Amino acid sequence: MDDRPALPLTAMGETIPPPPASAAPGPGRAASGSVWMRLATYASVAVALTLIGLKLGAFALTGSIAMLASLVDSGLDLIASLVTLFAVRHALVPADAEHRFGHGKAEALAGMTQAIIITGSALFILFEAISHIVEPEPVQHSTTGMVVIGISIALTLALVLFQGFVIRRTGSLAISADELHYQGDLLTNAGVVVALVLSGVYGVTLADPLIGLAIAGYIAWAAFKILRGSWDQLMDREMSDADRARIAETALAHPAVLALHDLRTRQSGQASFIQFHLELDGAMTLMAAHRISDEVERAIQALYPEAEVFIHQDPAGLERLTRLERS
Repeated sequence: MDDRPALPLTAMGETIPPPPASAAPGPGRAASGSVWMRLATYASVAVALTLIGLKLGAFALTGSIAMLASLVDSGLDLIASLVTLFAVRHALVPADAEHRFGHGKAEALAGMTQAIIITGSALFILFEAISHIVEPEPVQHSTTGMVVIGISIALTLALVLFQGFVIRRTGSLAISADELHYQGDLLTNAGVVVALVLSGVYGVTLADPLIGLAIAGYIAWAAFKILRGSWDQLMDREMSDADRARIAETALAHPAVLALHDLRTRQSGQASFIQFHLELDGAMTLMAAHRISDEVERAIQALYPEAEVFIHQDPAGLERLTRLERS
């Protein structure tokens, strides 16, 4: 990197000052994000353990399939939360000699593991719900069950709000996956309340297994969304079209940049990787080309502070000439 002060970037007659120091990634910001991510994983495990104890006692009293569905979901939440805890710890390890791009994809692996676990819970609930549709059983002690579910909803809502705060600060895929299935838990718990009221209070016996079926379907859908996001990251899916257009516009805003090609992007945990070729005047000096590249890099990092930007400088027209020669 060139240590000299960056020249202002101009576009359409407007002067764009160099990005402020606070916009650039720094050790303080990274350390803060790491602390929040770790706190989110600890909170997730603590909530899962608490809910398992409460729901186990409630299921023993009520015999509700909807309660069993919620209990199984919380048990698998604990496993998923432990996977997230260890994955986040590994993902936050800095890049080393053997992992030059860091360890961020551990988050995507955790997401895939969570998806598999959640799918297993959906299948188990589906099986139990069908068996209770064939042979309905009344729900006992529904009031006790509703008290337990009320506590569960309050704890889960607090966790989801905290996880949302952490995601906004870090963009963590693993925490996002954890938040997604806890959002599913909120719906699950609401369904359990309805099932307990209809079955335990009003005697609508089939309400319990039918709501269990609906919960299983939602859990399966949540697992699919987690799996898709994790798969996209592991397979280096490009950033959104809007992000790619924003990157290109920012680079082309520099008056010395004539064109841009071979824009490639990918995500790994919290980090983004952006690379492209800048087309510059072939007559300029290497020092001038290097300075322009640094200015463009700083402008893009002002928009994406956690990104690593790789820029290759080409003489203008070289790419088109190369394509003609190949054809």
